[in-house]
Amino acid sequence: MPDLLNLITDIDGVAVGHATDLALGSGVTVIVFDEPAVASGTVLGGAPGGRDTGLLDPSMTVSAVDAFVFSGGSAFGLDAAGGVQAGLREVGRGFAVGSVRIPIVPQAILMDLLNGGNKDWGLHSPYRDMGYAALKTAAKGAFALGTAGAGTGATTATFKGGLGSASAVSSAGHRIAAVVAVNALGSATIGDGPHFWAAPFEKEGEFGGLGMPAVSDHRMRLKGMNTPATTIGAVVTDAQLTKAEAHRLSLAGHDGFARALLPAHLPLDGDTVFAASTGRHRRDDMASLMELCHLATIVMARAIARGVYEASALPAEGAQKAWRDRYPDGH
Repeated sequence: MPDLLNLITDIDGVAVGHATDLALGSGVTVIVFDEPAVASGTVLGGAPGGRDTGLLDPSMTVSAVDAFVFSGGSAFGLDAAGGVQAGLREVGRGFAVGSVRIPIVPQAILMDLLNGGNKDWGLHSPYRDMGYAALKTAAKGAFALGTAGAGTGATTATFKGGLGSASAVSSAGHRIAAVVAVNALGSATIGDGPHFWAAPFEKEGEFGGLGMPAVSDHRMRLKGMNTPATTIGAVVTDAQLTKAEAHRLSLAGHDGFARALLPAHLPLDGDTVFAASTGRHRRDDMASLMELCHLATIVMARAIARGVYEASALPAEGAQKAWRDRYPDGH
């Protein structure tokens, strides 16, 4: 893919913006669509947090969204969608209801309140303003990975988590990509070493090119038995999809969780995947849909590994070390 960036912005009509606060140890990421995108999603973790996720069910009336919002802050972070809505309302975006428009911005949050950042924000959380700021920075092209946006305060059982992204092109020429904030209760890496569970799917050394270890350690590693955690992501394609097909794509994205994180979808995980179609390229056959589901799994797994690989430790005492802190030479 020489003309692509290996990011979700490889999908025409998609922009990404971050708000990052290293002192707070948290942030917000916004995925904005030039035009409303057909969307759905699924929650398979046992401890989710979200806003307007119910409308993503294929049986619900509204079929398209203006943006997706990912935020740290646990339930406090749900304020971020209000800031994104405010910015979209300023420019006349939204679902028409009579004479008014209501921006549709489903959101998922992750738990990063215990990562060492300063959460003493006073009466109101900063997330509404951060959501607005992230929207205002949204742009096409390259964007920061790792400790940025919603990945700022993310952690895993073994290394600092972060924001990752990856893209691919189907045999029919449809583009598909994932973006994910990796804040897993489990681990993206194998045992106590540097290897990633997603290694079989890696492209061009995007997360170190280490392959798989000679022996895999399958023992459960968790960052806590009573600490909620959430990995939140989205899969987007330029192929035309119905809302029901987007729902199926989101389930395939969860398969990427299962291939890149061990364990995933636990009772205290809030694992959530959104899916969307910009509909810019015609598609109406089953074979192309099945290939897109296959690729959704792979780009999500790769994005998860990249999120951990690209992360850096927070500037806070006792903050979790990043993969690159332990393996500065790449192995």
